[in-house]
Amino acid sequence: MTHAFDPGPVELHARNVEFEWKNTPLHWIPNHPVSSNVISMLNLLLPEGERWFVQTYNEALPLVKDEVLAAAMRGFIGQEAMHAEAHDRVLWEFLDENGLDPRPFQRQMEWIFRKILGPSEKGTAKARYKHLVERLWLIAAIEHYTAVLGDFALNNKWDEHGADPMMADLFRWHGAEEVEHRCVAHDVATYFGDSYLKRGRAMLVALPALLFVIHRGIRFIAHGDPAGKVSYPRLWLGWFSGARNGLLPTLRSIVFATFSYFRRDFSPMEVGSTAQAVAYLATSPAARTAHP
Repeated sequence: MTHAFDPGPVELHARNVEFEWKNTPLHWIPNHPVSSNVISMLNLLLPEGERWFVQTYNEALPLVKDEVLAAAMRGFIGQEAMHAEAHDRVLWEFLDENGLDPRPFQRQMEWIFRKILGPSEKGTAKARYKHLVERLWLIAAIEHYTAVLGDFALNNKWDEHGADPMMADLFRWHGAEEVEHRCVAHDVATYFGDSYLKRGRAMLVALPALLFVIHRGIRFIAHGDPAGKVSYPRLWLGWFSGARNGLLPTLRSIVFATFSYFRRDFSPMEVGSTAQAVAYLATSPAARTAHP
């Protein structure tokens, strides 16, 4: 969505939001169980992924001499930490309480983000620094997709289909902050090693990895849904139905976003609108009642 006015960079800060899940059904978009479960699947991935972002940025922050960038990193860290906490509560107060045990999948996510993608403690200082730069570029590639999904969260048709307002607000609050800080990861990675080769290589790693864990997450929820196991063909039919109705991103939009990242002149500012993100955060029920 385009907007006539965009305020440009804004000061980033965490919003200490709270959500109540007692009245939210598992299939929170009525008559669209697959779309509900696909979006809910993100709660399985996000807590550990966001904590990994925070850990990596805390490792990188002391090495940054640019105070403007350091301030943006601190705001990014605060927002991502809050995202992790909010989605972690969803696992236990929403998924677990609705009969879908997230523990097996969470153990897999812990292994990936803590063991496979954790900081390197071996080798020379130069080798550890190189490993840090590679992780920063990997985060930049992933953050490209979180910005794309954030823009989708702000511009979808959930409300037209009677979506639960609490769950919709969770993802729109999160999505708005992803759009708000969409330049930070790219700027940080560029600061540590401005290289088109590094950027492209990171995306070639991030994309298949994301597709793999998202696919596993969707299958995990489809098989564990208390309402009944959903077959693989029904999953795809449900996805296309959701995309056609504006409830899920289209595959075309994801493909376009991927190709755009490989342009040499790519800028994260191309994704979403800061004005729209800030406007939503000013009206979001959770953000408006957030504790200071």
